[in-house]
Amino acid sequence: MFETAEVGHVIDKETYAAELPTLRSALLDAQFDLKQARKFATVVLIAGVDGAGKGETVNLLNEWMDPRHVETHAFGAPSDEELARPNMWRFWRALPPRGKIGILFGSWYTGPVVGRALGNLSDPEFDLEVERINRFERMLADEGILLLKFWFHLSKKAQKKRLQKLESNPRTRWRVTDQDWHNFKRYDDFRAVSAKAVRETDMAHAPWIIVEGADARYRSLTVAKTLLGALRVRLDNPSAIHSALAAPPVRPIDARNILDTLDLAQRTEKSEYEARLEELQGRLALAVRHPRFAGKSVVAVFEGSDAAGKGGAIRRITAALDARHYDIVPVAAPTEEERLQPYLWRFWRRLPGRGRTAIFDRSWYGRVLVERVEGFCGDADWLRAYSEINDFEEQMHENNMIVCKFWLQVSKDEQLARFTERQSSQFKRFKITDEDWRNRDKWDAYTMAVCDMVDRTSTEIAPWTLVAAEDKYTARLKVLETLCDRIEAALQKKKKK
Repeated sequence: MFETAEVGHVIDKETYAAELPTLRSALLDAQFDLKQARKFATVVLIAGVDGAGKGETVNLLNEWMDPRHVETHAFGAPSDEELARPNMWRFWRALPPRGKIGILFGSWYTGPVVGRALGNLSDPEFDLEVERINRFERMLADEGILLLKFWFHLSKKAQKKRLQKLESNPRTRWRVTDQDWHNFKRYDDFRAVSAKAVRETDMAHAPWIIVEGADARYRSLTVAKTLLGALRVRLDNPSAIHSALAAPPVRPIDARNILDTLDLAQRTEKSEYEARLEELQGRLALAVRHPRFAGKSVVAVFEGSDAAGKGGAIRRITAALDARHYDIVPVAAPTEEERLQPYLWRFWRRLPGRGRTAIFDRSWYGRVLVERVEGFCGDADWLRAYSEINDFEEQMHENNMIVCKFWLQVSKDEQLARFTERQSSQFKRFKITDEDWRNRDKWDAYTMAVCDMVDRTSTEIAPWTLVAAEDKYTARLKVLETLCDRIEAALQKKKKK
């Protein structure tokens, strides 16, 4: 993969000086057009070998463009806050909004490449990480992000010479560490692993640009011209962003679905409810106060028919929790800030740290429910969301998060009765809106969407619990019992590292 980056590319001073003014002006124009259009974000990955000029290039890009509209993030060893969440959490937080350029110095490639080169990851583990990266970058491209990946390369001889030169200069000596020399001793291992990573993630929607790093003028012009060219192509051809057509959803030919299997006639007497409620809340309180829970966290997702009792179920959970250790995340239509980011961005940033519980009242499943039914996104967007959501929840699970997902279901007649009650109650009128009434007219479409959602996202690590919610007592007990069972089972398992 790196042969053409070892041929000795050089740009002379005169050529560099002649091209630079026009190039910088054009970059600023493109950056301004990007800011004005706000149609897409640009992510620039800076990766490669030590001493190949990555830091100098990042500094130059910030100097040549307006730094107010460039978000630069340098990633070192993860902090305690980052270690308490899935590995990709810190990269999601660094994604720039539409209209801006984000420069990522170090990225989601660093961990897998270093881990495999040093022997901390096996070949199968490395392959899984590479596969996950490909899915992540495919999602970024589908969200309209312009992704530019630069790999700065030096031959072994050139890297040694570069490190020695930096170390011999008092002004740059600080940039060469013992770790740099340690990595250099394993140059061949790093080259082999890096070549495989680059080769297997070099995709049409996210190609790698290999840059020989020995000559500063060559690498600077190469990166700047590539960035400018990519920006201009996207800005001057808005139709380049498109969604593939998707096959229309198909209803079961016998009109039967999984929601039909729920026994909505279940009832629980008040006396039994009160006794079991106290028991289950006690179990939950003990579970989240168990010493082993400090290394875990809970993500509880509540979806359901309008007026199915999500709020009541959530309140019975929080009654057993310490208010300092949980967050309720109400999810409504995305804000202007959130609309400028990939769909899952606003949910990634609300994931809980270790020892905490996050309760989502509505969630990331809005894309395959309300957005699908109401036409707020294209068919291709909600169809790809299933796999993106499964990836999201798999990463939670791998980070010792207990993912509990509840769908609360009532009949259409019971929903109407609750709507009518809310409308006539002075204290419940705020719970009913014109949108709730409009959603009733699309009952069948929502039912189909729910069934597809369960089919495609109920996994062994994050299963859906379908709750018959016609009787509120029965529903609340079902939710609490499921939550207790899932947490207690997780506490019995060996802690993941």
